[in-house]
Amino acid sequence: MKRRTFNKIAGLGAVGLGMTGPSCTPSQPATHILSLSFDDGFKKSFYTIADIYEKHGLSACFNVIASGHLDDFEAVDPYILPEILGDFNDWNALLKRGHEVMPHSWKHANLGKMPLEEAQGLIEKCLAFFEKHLDGYDGTKAVFNFPFNSSTKALNDWTATKVRAIRTGGGDALNPIPNVDSKILYCASKGPENIDNWVEEKVESFLKEKGGWLILNTHGLDGEGWGPMSAARLDEMLERWVKVSGLEILPVGMALEKYG
Repeated sequence: MKRRTFNKIAGLGAVGLGMTGPSCTPSQPATHILSLSFDDGFKKSFYTIADIYEKHGLSACFNVIASGHLDDFEAVDPYILPEILGDFNDWNALLKRGHEVMPHSWKHANLGKMPLEEAQGLIEKCLAFFEKHLDGYDGTKAVFNFPFNSSTKALNDWTATKVRAIRTGGGDALNPIPNVDSKILYCASKGPENIDNWVEEKVESFLKEKGGWLILNTHGLDGEGWGPMSAARLDEMLERWVKVSGLEILPVGMALEKYG
């Protein structure tokens, strides 16, 4: 698939799914942007998340491990198991439905705790695999999501030259509204227990702020993955949040594309 086709697919969330939601119009731009950034590539959970998001006219934000479907991929921990991960047939299907699929490392190694050159090699391997296997992948629009939200300044600066932006930890999860200089994005995460209440508390607190962009690093649903949400609670929260004036719920890359 050519890159122009990818651009068309990436825009499907805006056109086909109405991703700006009923609370924002061109004459009333968002003051608050929320991105729930779902990591790892849990097949069952990601299809369920896609269904829930589509129900509310939204596009979901998925970040997947490049080698998670390969025969030699080994379990990272009790939460990231080969048998529950999807493959690029799944990711391309979700992309075609108007959702966002972004790179989340080659094998979910802790890149911030290894030598710089070794980490760079794994990132390059991941991005090359996406270039080959994700329909219309375009590094100028991609967001690299660091596993474990672990990186270093040197790694951040280097990776940001390979993609549109990077998502990592170590900073305030409340980012400025995207602009052309948005390159290093910070998120918050919590686990390993269910995080329904934590997500709701973070968002409700965020809505009391004057504005900004909140990125919460989420994972699977209903017990799948580290720090999972529940499908029913996600559905219920999105149903309320799409009605909040000034709040726009967007995938990270689509937020950058629209505002940056």
